[in-house]
Amino acid sequence: MVCSATPVLLLAMTLPLVGSPGAPASQPGPSPAGGESGQQLDLSSGAESVLASVHVQLDVSSEIWLAALSRPLTLPPTPASSSPRTLTGLSLSTGCTTKPNGFTHCDCLTGYQWNASVCSHHKSCHSPYNHGPCSCLVFSSPEAGYCQLLPPGAPVPFLLSVPATLSLNSGLQMPGDTLNLTLLTSHETTNLSWFLRRRTGSPILLQPGTQVSLTSSQGQTVLSIFNISHKWEGEYLCCFEARGFRWELYQVVRVPLQVADVARLPDRLSLSCAASPGFQLSCCIPHTLLGYEAAWSPGEGGKASLFNQPSEQCLVLAIQHCPAADTTYTCDLQSPGLTPLRVPISVTIIQDGDVTCPEDSTVVAWNVTKAGYVAQAPCPVDRTGMVRRTCGPDGVWGPVHNSCTDTRLHALLQRAQLLWAGQGCPAEQVPQSLAELQEQTVAVSSPSDLLALLRTVTYLAKVVADTGIQLNRRALKALLKTTDKVLDMDSSSLWTAAQVQTPMVSSDFLLAVETLACRLRPQDHPFTFSSPNVQMQTQLLSPALPAKWRVSFSTQPPLRALIPRHSLAPLVTGNNNITMTGLVLRKLDHLLPSNYGQGLGDSLYATPGLVLAISITAGGQAFNQGEVIMDFGDRDSILHCVFWDHHLFQGNGGWSEEGCRVQAANAGSATQCICQHLTAFSILMSRHTVPENRTLDLLSQVGLGASILALLVCLGVYRLVWRVVVRNKVAYLRHAALLNMVLCLLAADTCFLGAPLLPPGPGSPLCLAAAFLCHFLYLATFFWMLAQALMLAHQLLFVFHQLSKRRVLSLMVVLGYLCPMGFAGVALGLYLPRGQYLGERACWLDEKGGLLYTFAGPVLVIVGLNGLVLAVTMLKLLRPSLSEGPQVEKRQDLLGVIKALLVLTPIFGLTWVLGLGTLLEDDSTVPHYIFTILNTSQGVFILWFGCLMDKKVQQALLRRFCRTQPPNSTISLATNETHNLQHSKGRSEKAASYEERMA
Repeated sequence: MVCSATPVLLLAMTLPLVGSPGAPASQPGPSPAGGESGQQLDLSSGAESVLASVHVQLDVSSEIWLAALSRPLTLPPTPASSSPRTLTGLSLSTGCTTKPNGFTHCDCLTGYQWNASVCSHHKSCHSPYNHGPCSCLVFSSPEAGYCQLLPPGAPVPFLLSVPATLSLNSGLQMPGDTLNLTLLTSHETTNLSWFLRRRTGSPILLQPGTQVSLTSSQGQTVLSIFNISHKWEGEYLCCFEARGFRWELYQVVRVPLQVADVARLPDRLSLSCAASPGFQLSCCIPHTLLGYEAAWSPGEGGKASLFNQPSEQCLVLAIQHCPAADTTYTCDLQSPGLTPLRVPISVTIIQDGDVTCPEDSTVVAWNVTKAGYVAQAPCPVDRTGMVRRTCGPDGVWGPVHNSCTDTRLHALLQRAQLLWAGQGCPAEQVPQSLAELQEQTVAVSSPSDLLALLRTVTYLAKVVADTGIQLNRRALKALLKTTDKVLDMDSSSLWTAAQVQTPMVSSDFLLAVETLACRLRPQDHPFTFSSPNVQMQTQLLSPALPAKWRVSFSTQPPLRALIPRHSLAPLVTGNNNITMTGLVLRKLDHLLPSNYGQGLGDSLYATPGLVLAISITAGGQAFNQGEVIMDFGDRDSILHCVFWDHHLFQGNGGWSEEGCRVQAANAGSATQCICQHLTAFSILMSRHTVPENRTLDLLSQVGLGASILALLVCLGVYRLVWRVVVRNKVAYLRHAALLNMVLCLLAADTCFLGAPLLPPGPGSPLCLAAAFLCHFLYLATFFWMLAQALMLAHQLLFVFHQLSKRRVLSLMVVLGYLCPMGFAGVALGLYLPRGQYLGERACWLDEKGGLLYTFAGPVLVIVGLNGLVLAVTMLKLLRPSLSEGPQVEKRQDLLGVIKALLVLTPIFGLTWVLGLGTLLEDDSTVPHYIFTILNTSQGVFILWFGCLMDKKVQQALLRRFCRTQPPNSTISLATNETHNLQHSKGRSEKAASYEERMA
């Protein structure tokens, strides 16, 4: 093909040559453009007619010449004596024009086309996609070639023979139906592609997705579209290659609208005719191939107007005078041959006496609205959705609910949804969408915007996972930059509100980032990315047996991971490279739901602010099994190595420690996590665990030692003075309860102090026994306190109905020993089979589940009951009845018991209240120190307040060691009886009887 410097017209001609009867016909060779010359038989003369192709260049200065030459030229017949080859006609096949930009556009005339070989090397002049028939091509330099004659049909030789037919089950598809397009081919076809050309825009490639299915068999290909809607209506194109040419067949599919496709503004309205005499109603529908006629009913008193917009058309009804009563307006949409679509809008007229919400200009202008109705307003410009506000039943406006979404983010989301459904080319659109998302992160200003962005990433990840496409460096960087900005967004105003609407959005986002991050093309490795919230490192290992893989991230403290060699060896198959990907996400673990799987219980945990995702890909296949060793740095707490399991909690996701374990730290190294699978890892730190602190450990041991020593001293004192201080019933019962408290607490402290010497863990019987004894003995201490308090209450409230000493003592033994034994036994039976009885590092109750509350619950109840008994006792002593004897003397009878309870109850209660406080507070060590000091000093408190401050005990000790004469009058703290020889002679008989009952 030769072109001059000025615009010229290049033509190619096909010359029909007719040979004489009996003369052999020449067989034309391949055409210059790679096609073949056609042949036809002259039936009238019996001679063979051959189409001979000749390439000719004509410089045409006028378009008149072009029109003249385009008409077929028929030459007169030649005599029989002439040459055996005669030119009988002339027709043009190709016209080329050189454009001012230097490119040449060559266009095929009717019945001709560029063959597939030429099409594959040049760009089409008009079509934005290179799958359709080649009628015009762009040449950058002059080339020899011209359009080829399309193959004729048979038995009618002058009709075009299309090597396939395209049929569909119905041109009118109802919403929800399945569309089936069937291509039947008569010749071998290649490069088959399906497209959907909608009302506007370029044809969209159709590929298998959630709504698109392609099935092929011998000579037949079926395209199926499931659950069809108006988004799938348009012209369906089937493009393929056959017989050396490209072919295109199409069918038009129409889909009616549904009520959900009609946008109403508002969908319900309440108004005051006095405040708003006029109003507007609108219904908008998307542009469809089915012509809809819209009308309002009733239309009296209003004017309807039609407004066409780029994406929709709206019918607006302007009511000049509001009706006197409630009215339902209907937007009627009618298309020929279809059932009318009726969309109602109810208008409620506010009458006198109705409760209403007043006009308000918060966010948008809110008109007067009837109580119980929802006011609506359109979103601002460049945002889609609706703003709603409820008028409460008492006439008070509720909060504003804003569902407005940035139009660009909304368009990206819809495009990603359709791409996952099957509309579009994933290899082109996924990188393009990721780049646009990075630019649109600045537009996120509401929870709806954040949800649209996160859902778009999720759908793109699903497309990548389903199609197996790979990303280049630019697309992956765009994803990681978007992730970094998303994790920096305000969690209180954006993330929290978004998670209220979609609880699993953060879990889905984590899975999406994991899926996309490991899809980098092999030629782009190694890859490194670092930002404040996202760090990523990749490496491509050779097919040879790889060594162990290490990766370290610059976090605080540094995060390290190791995959040993024995985990990588099974992945070596053939010559496939192994792709290693390590990704660290900051702040995302704080955004995930606080869901804890089996074995973690319902306790509160803290996370380090890091999520580590590790993936291995070999031969295009992802591997989920393999040992990984992680070091999250030194942490002052009990650690749980966990991973985020997306299947837990009905798909909402949760932390699980299945397949993961903690490896104790060696000398000079931090605690490590070892897991037998690959996914998103993190660690849970028990928020209710006392931080590992040598000072606290030493303080606890010293305090327990002092408590044990004090309790032993208390037992020695009782051994010396017991007969002196228990001469009456009240004193005996009080000191008997106190003695049992001393014995229980002494045994419990001794057991607790020696428990660290035993091997920890559920497999240790000694550790199990120590935990059970500590549980039982500490509970028994508190139950004996309760027994003492109830004895005091009975002595005060039932003065004239006293029980015998033996019976009271029996009831106290039952309460002090059998009740705590029952609590401890039930806890053992319930939690031991579940593996939730023993803690991980100490021979004490497991703090992860509800087991610890089987101890703390009864303790707090007993402390509360003791406080109630003290309050009743004080009121009783301050306001005695006349029948209870002399006020001054009898008011002091039981001060000893009250004093013991008043001192010991706050001591015991306060320490365990602080102990519960340490379960919830893990940032400050002050509660831990206070709890340790008070809890380990209880023996000292009992010795001092319960024993040595008793004046009867003091006098007994003085009498035994100092041999001094006791005073004339003695006071017992147990009964507070005053024995005065001079006053006792003058007492009345009734008072004496009362005194005996109290004793």
